[in-house]
Amino acid sequence: MKLRTYIVEDNATIRENLIGTLEELASVEPVGFAETEDEGKVWLKERSGQWDLAIVDLFLRQGSGLGVLEACRERSPGQKMVVLSNYATPDIRMRCAQLGVDAVFDKSNEIDALVDYCVAHSRG
Repeated sequence: MKLRTYIVEDNATIRENLIGTLEELASVEPVGFAETEDEGKVWLKERSGQWDLAIVDLFLRQGSGLGVLEACRERSPGQKMVVLSNYATPDIRMRCAQLGVDAVFDKSNEIDALVDYCVAHSRG
């Protein structure tokens, strides 16, 4: 099963590299992306049946990934929210857990762990 994945990331290079890596290694099907908090919230809520996984950066061109996470707290049980950030500190991880995030990955050294997560989730 392809994991329908929505990405909230304002850095085009990081986003494109991430999509390429996940398509190649983790049977991910990108269904869209946002560069701002508002775009991410609107898309994820209006298309609630069209995604399985959202990968969210915390620091965005406008707003914060935390706002996107907050807006998606009422998602269906099968939908996963993960954070991919350069700031995966213990405090950030705790705040994300409070918002119901399924996992937090550090951009600098946990991309492999994100790929593994996607592979495991795509197998159901």
